[in-house]
Amino acid sequence: MQRLGDTTAFKDRNLRLKGADIATQRGWTGVPNFILESDKISIGAKLTYAMLLKYAREEDECFPGQDRLAKDMGSGLRSVVRYISELETVGLITITRRGQGRPNLYTIHLKASFWRKHK
Repeated sequence: MQRLGDTTAFKDRNLRLKGADIATQRGWTGVPNFILESDKISIGAKLTYAMLLKYAREEDECFPGQDRLAKDMGSGLRSVVRYISELETVGLITITRRGQGRPNLYTIHLKASFWRKHK
């Protein structure tokens, strides 16, 4: 199998991926650059957004429980609640509360225009 670092697209980059193949054993999640570069949300909110993308890509839906999010992120439950609220406040996610002990359904919005670079 061809390694990602050997592909033409990565030949002239200043990033070296050692030991990676085209899809690492556990996969990976692409996060839009406007999220990574934003000064409008905390690093915890950025990680939460990335985790929601990860769950959505794996299952085609996104409704992890907050306990699972906290465990997977290595974070506390209160922090996860705060990060989710932060993402909802800026319009990057919409939360549908499903009640009766069922986890919320998260709709992820990919709004790059929300954070246009200031000149």
